Amino acid sequence: MSKAAAETHPDTGLVKGLGLLDSTTLVVGSMIGSGIFIVSADIARSVKSPGLLIATWVVTALLTMIAALSYGELAAMMPQAGGQYVYLREAFGPLFGFLFGWTMFLVIQTGTIAAVAVAFAKYTGVFFPAVAADNYVLPHVSMQQALAILIIVLLTWINAQGIRTGAMVQNIFTFAKTGALLGLVLFGFFAGRDPQAVTRNFDHFWDNADWTFTTIRLVGVAMVGSLFSSDAWNNVTFTAGEIRNPKRNLPLSLALGVATVSALYIACNFVYLNALPLEAIQTAPQDRVATAVALKMFGPLGASLIAGAIMISTFGCTNGLTLAGARVYYAMAHDGLLFKSFSKLDPKTGAPRVSLVWQCIWACLLTLSGRYGDLLDYVIFAVMLFYILTIAGVFVLRIKRPDAERPYRAIGYPVLPALYIAIAGLIEILLLLYKPTYTWPGLTIVLLGIPVYFIWGRRSGRPNEVSS
Repeated sequence: MSKAAAETHPDTGLVKGLGLLDSTTLVVGSMIGSGIFIVSADIARSVKSPGLLIATWVVTALLTMIAALSYGELAAMMPQAGGQYVYLREAFGPLFGFLFGWTMFLVIQTGTIAAVAVAFAKYTGVFFPAVAADNYVLPHVSMQQALAILIIVLLTWINAQGIRTGAMVQNIFTFAKTGALLGLVLFGFFAGRDPQAVTRNFDHFWDNADWTFTTIRLVGVAMVGSLFSSDAWNNVTFTAGEIRNPKRNLPLSLALGVATVSALYIACNFVYLNALPLEAIQTAPQDRVATAVALKMFGPLGASLIAGAIMISTFGCTNGLTLAGARVYYAMAHDGLLFKSFSKLDPKTGAPRVSLVWQCIWACLLTLSGRYGDLLDYVIFAVMLFYILTIAGVFVLRIKRPDAERPYRAIGYPVLPALYIAIAGLIEILLLLYKPTYTWPGLTIVLLGIPVYFIWGRRSGRPNEVSS
C-alpha cells in the first residue's frame, strides 16, 4: 500500500496503516522467537522441580501481563511514535528517554535481531547442512552468519516498503508460528503422553520446593530465561504513530497479545512434563526440549518439524523487531537526540528508511562479531530496569498530569503496578547478587549513555531538554 493510499498523521506524515489485528500480531510475533523451544532445559536445571519449572513460567506470565496492562495506560495517553521512549521522556525527562534509546540501539534491539536471525540460520542448517557455523564463505564469516545477515537485510528492505508491507509479513508468519505452537500443544497432550514421565513429574511435582527464601531465589534467578523469551511485547508501542485508533487498539493489542503468548508458553511446558521426565528435560541435547518431545512423538520427522517451526518463528520475530525498533530512533531524532537524518521518512512509503538502514548495519556488525549472545545476557538486567522505570512512570504522570486524558487506566492501579515494581525489583537484586556477570556489564552499557547524552547536547548546541 502506498503512502498516498492510506491515512497519514497530519503532523508527522507517518502512515496510519496498522489495525487491531496487525498490532496484536506484532505483539505475539515479537514475543515468540526460539526461546520457548529451548530455555526450559536451563530453567529445569536451575529449579530442579517440575512445579517450580511451571511456577517460573506462571510468575513470568503474571508479571508480563501486569506490565502490559500498565503500559496500556501510557500507550493510550501518549499514542506517539517511539512508545516507551516517549513515556520515559515525559515521566522522568529526556535523559531517561535517551538512555533507553541508546541501550536499544547499541544492544537490546539490534542484538536481539542478530541473535534471532542467527537462530533462523542455525535451524536452516537442519535442512541444508552447508549452512553451518564451521563452513566459511569468507575469512571469519560462516555460512550461518552470511544467511543471518541476508535475512536482516531482506527484512529491512521489506519494511522500508512501508508499514503495510511489514505488517503483512508479520501477520503471515505470526499466524504460522502460533499455529505451530498450538499444534505442539495439542499433539503433545493427546499423542505425546508418557506414563513414566507423568508419574515422575506429577507425583513429585513440588520436589526441591521448600517454600523458603531459597526457593524464591531459585525461581527469581531462573526467570532470566523465561523473561527473555517473553520479552519484546512492548515493541508495539514503538509503532503507536502508525496505529489506527491507538487509544483503543494499543492497550487492547497489548492485553490480547501477551495473554495469548503466555497461555501458549505455559501449555508448552505442561506438554514437556507430559512427555519427558524432568531429568530428560534437564539433559535435552543442546537444550532442545521441544525437539526431544517431537522426536518422541514423530520419530526422526519430529526434528525436522520443530526446526521448521523455529525457522518460521524466528523469521517472523526478526521482522517484528526490525519493523518496531526503527521507530524509536526516528522519535529520538525528532527530539534532537540523534542525527536529524534518522527522522526522515521515505516520501513514497512513509517508512523511516534511514533509521531502518542504520539499525540493519549495526545488527549485521553484531552478527559478524559473534558476541550478540553475550551482549543479550548482559542486558536482561537493563531491560528489566527500563520496565520498572516505565511502570513507575504511571505513578509519576498521575501526579504530574492528573487532568491528562486517559482513555484507558491501568487495571488494579495502584496495587498491581506497585506489585510489579516490587517483584521485578527483587529479581533485579537477586540477579545482582547471584548472577553479577549478567548484570554489571548491562548496567555499565546504560550508564555509558550518560556522558554521551551530555556530549551530544554540547555538540548540537542546544540544551538537553525536550518539550512535551
